[in-house]
Amino acid sequence: MTGSVQRPLLFLDVDGPLIPFGLEPQQYPTSATVADPFDTAANPLLNRIDPEHGRRLAALPCELVWATTWMADANDCIAPRLGLPPLAVVNWPEPSDIDDQDERNGLNWKTRTIVEWAAGRAFAWIDDELTGTDRAWVAAHHPGPALLHRVDPRHGLTDADFAALDTWLRQPS
Repeated sequence: MTGSVQRPLLFLDVDGPLIPFGLEPQQYPTSATVADPFDTAANPLLNRIDPEHGRRLAALPCELVWATTWMADANDCIAPRLGLPPLAVVNWPEPSDIDDQDERNGLNWKTRTIVEWAAGRAFAWIDDELTGTDRAWVAAHHPGPALLHRVDPRHGLTDADFAALDTWLRQPS
């Protein structure tokens, strides 16, 4: 990186990492917020978001960015539940023929766009759909450091996930 040192980016997926799914519903603790800006009757899974994750994410030495199909809705529905300010949002391009080829090759549909968005900056990416194919592609196409951290969607972000992110983000670039 040239000029002033920029903090690494942390790309955040919502479904899986922040809203766990895959277990029986009664196995998830729920966290209703006092001032709910979004009708949880329309999406009862929002109650699975642990509001404590917001404090923990904000404490990480990075710039948080939504990398989710929620797109700008994440700032309206998810950020307030976490106590986070509005974050930058990755806007996904329209599907193309290259997406079909990537899918056949096992590459996550988000990978190319995230690398382009990072523009050489160090980044971590938490998602529940990351594979070795994504890690290899990023290593070959991104000039900066990158951590692609898969989160188990049954449990969402855990203490171990936060520890891995904190350790990686604090290491010198």
